[in-house]
Parts: sequence; structure tokens; C-alpha cells
Amino acid sequence: MKKLFLALSVIISFGLVANALAQVPERSDIRIVVVSHGAASDPFWSVVVNGVDQAAADMGVNVEYRAPDTFDMPRMAQLIDAAVASNPDGLIVSIPDADALGDSIRAAVEAGIPVMSMNSGSDVFKDLGVLRHVGQTEYEAGFGAGQRMAAKGVQNGLCVNHEVGNVALDLRCQGFEDGLGEGASVDVLAVSTDPTEIRNAVLAAFSANANLEGVLAVGPVGGEPTIAALEENGQLGEIELGFFDLSPTILQTLADGNAAFAIDQQQYLQGYLPVAMLTLYIQYGLLPGSEVVLTGPGFVTPDNAAQVVELSAQGIR
Repeated sequence: MKKLFLALSVIISFGLVANALAQVPERSDIRIVVVSHGAASDPFWSVVVNGVDQAAADMGVNVEYRAPDTFDMPRMAQLIDAAVASNPDGLIVSIPDADALGDSIRAAVEAGIPVMSMNSGSDVFKDLGVLRHVGQTEYEAGFGAGQRMAAKGVQNGLCVNHEVGNVALDLRCQGFEDGLGEGASVDVLAVSTDPTEIRNAVLAAFSANANLEGVLAVGPVGGEPTIAALEENGQLGEIELGFFDLSPTILQTLADGNAAFAIDQQQYLQGYLPVAMLTLYIQYGLLPGSEVVLTGPGFVTPDNAAQVVELSAQGIR
């Protein structure tokens, strides 16, 4: 009887394990939708898309990337709603404005769709029921930028913000001002994503305020026209200049010694890691122990810029 009972137990256990394994989805059947606020044509977000695509290929899953053509929160909410209605196995979102996107993200969670966030939303993702966030803490990154410029004597700064209202970018400017220290002042220059408009706005800002000593651009879409404006004004290399994120032009400016630093949040990882993590969660229920998986900030300076030029040209940095 003992032998029979043992044999039955083995058979039952084997059956339970086989049943559990049968319920694990094939990776080729997994469909994940990524909805961000950044168009794939943006030089920053094109690197994110490269990370998404590589993770999809490496993990063997189906991934769709969707984004509005411009910074448009109502349109982004509509894209999230459409993604939820299509009933994907997983959803990845950026959260630049929790007030505008919160209802749509909560609807995904309530529908039983596992959600992860990337890039922006580190301060709000848990409140929305999002499982994990991949990115950097924006205020702290801006604060570090301010400290670096303060060490070079900057007290009057300009923060070029191409998406005022994007909480992540607003926090970068606020951190920048606080990092400069007591008594310092920062003018926030609100611009669009049009390079000509940005260049003209930077030129006008310097014309209106001769006391400006340092400029921080919160993204390459604003950084490259800022370089052009300072070069046109004969101030490139004289004004302390910092950037968020990388591009070949920004890296060359650093390598030439005409800028102080660029903050690298490694956005390739922000595209890659959520896809890989969500795939493992959908298959096996696995999650990293850390609720926020940090990809930055890291500082690229004239001393190490040449090392990442080639990777930037490849769309990885």
C-alpha cells in the first residue's frame, strides 16, 4: 500500500507540474504594447525604440511601439486606451503626466494587464498600480547638474525645456536651480521641439540677460539648437553648457571641450529592460526586487566622450 501510495503521489505530482508547465505561454504568443510620449523620430526616443526592438528579438516576443507625433497627453491617453482594448499580454508606458494618463493606466491594471513604466513616472508609478519602473530619478539628476555648474562658479542659469508640463523635465529644471545653491537663479526657457525656434529663443534669452553664465538643455532636441545658438553668438566654449542625454553632435561638442557634461540615462536600457522583465513576469511571475530599476544618471564629460561616440552613432547611447 505504501508503494502504491508513493507511486500515486509521484504520478499526481508529475501531473501537476506538467499542467503548470502547459499553462506557461510560449514566448512567440506573447504580445506587449509600448506607449510612450516620445515619437520614434526623436533622436532620444529612437534609441529607446532600438532597445525595445532588440529586446523583442532577444526574448522572442511580439512588441508594438506607439506614440503621438508631438507631446500630446490627450492623444497619448487615447493610445493607452486603444492598447488596453486590444487586450495585450503586457503594457509598458511612460508617465510624463499622471493626472492626464492616470485613468487610462488604472484601467489597464483593473483589466488584469500587467503594466511597467519607463523613462518618466518614478514618483507616481506605484500609486497607479504599475509593477516596476525603469529609468532615473529626475530631480536628483538635475540637482547633480546644478552642483557641477556651481563648482564652476555659475550662479545665473538657463534651463531649456522643450516640454514644459512634462513632470520629469520640469523636475530636471527645478533640481538644476536647487543644485546651484542658495542665491542662484534659473530662467526656464519654454520652447517647442522646432530647432529653429529653439535656436532663436536661446539667442533672445542671452540678448535679454547678459548675466547668464550656464545653460542646461533637458534633452538633445533642445541641446543641439542651443549649441548652434551659442556658436552663432560666439559664446560656445565660454558659457558653461550641460545636457540631458546624448547625440553625436552633443558628444562631439563635449569631445572638443566646448561643454561641461551630458547626463546619460542610458535610454537604450529603458526600452530593453521593461520588455525583458515583462516577458519573464508573464511567463514565470518573476520580478526584480527593486521597484525602481535605475539606468542613470551617469555623467559624460570631455574626458570620456570619445569612448561613447561610436555607440551613439549606432543608436545605442
